[in-house]
Amino acid sequence: MKSKKKRDALADQEKERLLNPEKLKEKKKKKIRKIALMVLVEVAVVTVMVCMLFQIVRAVGRNNLLSKAQPAPELTPVIASEPLSKEEEEKWQQGWVKYKEKVYAYNEDIMTFLVMGIDKNSDVKEMKEGTDGGQADALFLAVMNPHDKSIKVIGINRNTMTDIDVYNEEGAYVNTITAQIAVQHGFGNGVEESCEYQKKAVQKLFYNLPIHGYAAVNMSAIPAVNDAVGGVDVTVLEDLTSKDKSLKEGERVHLEGESAYWYVKYRDTSIFASADLRLARQKQYLTAFIDEAKHAVKNNLSVALELYQNISPQMVTDVSLDEVSYLAPIIVDYSFGSDSFRMLEGETIMGEEFEEFWADEEALYELIIDVFYEEVSAD
Repeated sequence: MKSKKKRDALADQEKERLLNPEKLKEKKKKKIRKIALMVLVEVAVVTVMVCMLFQIVRAVGRNNLLSKAQPAPELTPVIASEPLSKEEEEKWQQGWVKYKEKVYAYNEDIMTFLVMGIDKNSDVKEMKEGTDGGQADALFLAVMNPHDKSIKVIGINRNTMTDIDVYNEEGAYVNTITAQIAVQHGFGNGVEESCEYQKKAVQKLFYNLPIHGYAAVNMSAIPAVNDAVGGVDVTVLEDLTSKDKSLKEGERVHLEGESAYWYVKYRDTSIFASADLRLARQKQYLTAFIDEAKHAVKNNLSVALELYQNISPQMVTDVSLDEVSYLAPIIVDYSFGSDSFRMLEGETIMGEEFEEFWADEEALYELIIDVFYEEVSAD
């Protein structure tokens, strides 16, 4: 019965095609338009859902970052107390500081991230408790200020002398000593524990500065990070031809792959203050890299997410993928000028065994106030 009906329907269609071909063509066009409309609607729905999901992920990332907020730095005890006027006393708030006749308040909307370059040339792996976690040969604070939409970077000399906590092979705290800040990461398990130790040491150096996230990247990841943004142009600051023939002092080069690795990582330890020389190269490189990264992300938002995923085997971070999704789109609109990279001021001397960098305390206070504080209006 069904077969007969089907044959009759096909016969009717063939008859209609022969008698009225134009009508049949129009019916086919309408059917195609209907299918196309359905496909467009489905694509639109999927696109809207993806956009909504992305915005939800970004919102989660933003909330996660803001939930990491901490109290303001404890500058008041270390800055010589200055007398307050009657008006200042009346409106004084906890956390404010008065320095050189001006009153400042910590900018609570700032987000600060600690970036560590670890002297390891392999994927990250957990170590036994001890001192084999790897030293932080590069230390930078990346500071995002939404009030003026600026990015500032503070370079910390790896030989900076400060308080670091010592732990034994069982992971128990032993005591606190004054040593090079880079040594702190070596304690712990080489992953999250070591990062938390290093973060704490940097926070103490900056008088308990709030840090919203960290990323410790093994130096072997430099080529991948560099090439992800298309490479970086620099004028070579010192002769490194012993490692790469293209790295001749004064030459303008486009760093790619291993050339970027040697330019950022290498230092000749037989030269006094070689860490200072390398830090100058790192400052130059990062300044150019940030510009290239902003341009790359502006052209393709997925660059930041792909880079995050690609270097994950060589990175330890407490910044989640949803937090990266929040930060990546807004960072392209933040300014980063030639004066946005700041360095700790101080002096490098030869200690009993190793070089020691001693920060200038007053310059450090002023740096913290300049970057993290805002002047309180007299009104």
